[in-house]
Amino acid sequence: MRLATWNVNSIRARLPRLLDWLANTKPDVVCLQETKIPTDDFPAAEVADLGYGTAAHGMGAWNGVAVLSRVGLDGPINGFSQEPGFPDPEARALAVTCGGVRFWSVYVPNGRTPDSDHYAYKLTWLAALRAALATELATHPALVVAGDFNVAPTDDDVWDPAVFVHSTHVTLPERQAVAELRALGLTDVVARPLKGDRPYTYWDYRAGMFHQNKGMRIDLVLASDPVAGRITDAYVDRDARKGKGPSDHAPIVVDLSDG
Repeated sequence: MRLATWNVNSIRARLPRLLDWLANTKPDVVCLQETKIPTDDFPAAEVADLGYGTAAHGMGAWNGVAVLSRVGLDGPINGFSQEPGFPDPEARALAVTCGGVRFWSVYVPNGRTPDSDHYAYKLTWLAALRAALATELATHPALVVAGDFNVAPTDDDVWDPAVFVHSTHVTLPERQAVAELRALGLTDVVARPLKGDRPYTYWDYRAGMFHQNKGMRIDLVLASDPVAGRITDAYVDRDARKGKGPSDHAPIVVDLSDG
């Protein structure tokens, strides 16, 4: 099985690129984030032409998550129990079973600044996600949580730690929240970079950050032991960040042996 995760930063803007990437990379399951489209408007017919079923959770022009699968879509659930909102719950999490693996596509709140209400919301959201995953793992031992976590787990996951002092994405409470997810028994699958020595997944659009490789690893794949033990390769598809009109994120691709 080949699985992937990608913050596409608007499915409308990125659809031609997504369709080309699906045709060339041929993942079996893809978790998408920041689709920015209502559920009913998701381009399910276009991806169906490539053999993918769709589970989507969107509420408008912001946020939004989806899972595309060529190996089934069973038991989809939008959001999770006790999910906090800002002030109402947003389209940030979707769970579905594909090919015997429970997938969660997540788009963690950005946090904005450490002194903002949105930062407190981010930490509350991550704590509630941990509680939901603890329950989920009891019934779905083969589980993957993939998406844009808006957290760089270590200083090695940003191009220059000094630049990010007093910023979100790198604060101790955010990193601790992700560590507590891993403590459930989930492995942080660190993909190999296609260029350079850091597996960055996000580069700001401004100031030529991509071409200077001034990036961050904020998109993560967390896998339970039954899945992590099957991994044969994992890479950041940096080439998908190139060219005209890309997302500011690159997809992560993970290959599994047969279970």
